[in-house]
Amino acid sequence: MTITLFIPCFIDALFPRAGISMVQLLEGLGHKVVCPPEISCCGQPPFNSGYWDEARPVAAKVLEQLKDAEAVVIGSGSCGAMVKKFYPELFAGKPQEAMAKKVAARTWEFSDFIVTKLGVTDFGAKFPHKITFHDGCHGLRELGIKKSPRALLAKVQGLQLVEMAEAETCCGFGGTFAAKFPMISTAMGDVKCASAAETGAEYIVSNDSSCLMHLQGLLSRQGKPLKTIHLAEVLTQK
Repeated sequence: MTITLFIPCFIDALFPRAGISMVQLLEGLGHKVVCPPEISCCGQPPFNSGYWDEARPVAAKVLEQLKDAEAVVIGSGSCGAMVKKFYPELFAGKPQEAMAKKVAARTWEFSDFIVTKLGVTDFGAKFPHKITFHDGCHGLRELGIKKSPRALLAKVQGLQLVEMAEAETCCGFGGTFAAKFPMISTAMGDVKCASAAETGAEYIVSNDSSCLMHLQGLLSRQGKPLKTIHLAEVLTQK
């Protein structure tokens, strides 16, 4: 099929390797991948801050680019939830309502698309490290994704997954939340980092680069050797 890959802002600007890995994995399965350059921000920052009128013009441009997509795959539970769950709400009663529902029905978070839609779990990856997994809030709570990333990690040769006690606890980033409430955000991140470190893992793996950016910043400042890496990057390791 032709897959329209939505690359979130954080991946585009700061973590391009995660996006490149997604393209490699999907093309490796024989699918055509397109990444419309016109797609930018999904509009989540103003939406989450209560500025829905300001979010709509941004989201409307995204809808226009995605309206004819066969399948929309988003490399983030956060942006994935925005398009799949919140676009229909944002455009309720608006001219784009039908389009928003149509696009939402065809939208998938990356790991869930691979496992649930395509039925693939094994890419022949090798990553001989002990890791722990962080469940991003939107992917877990809004999209209900828990098993898919773990099904993929279970097939990676040499990888040892050790679940941390705070796997489902918010890392404290939350986009604008971290900017508005830095002290609370940092405290929440410290709890997450401490829980991850307790497992003895070498890496924290997640579906969301924004969460990983927040955690890596805290870990680096604390002088801890624990590193972060996006799930897609793990799956391309040979």
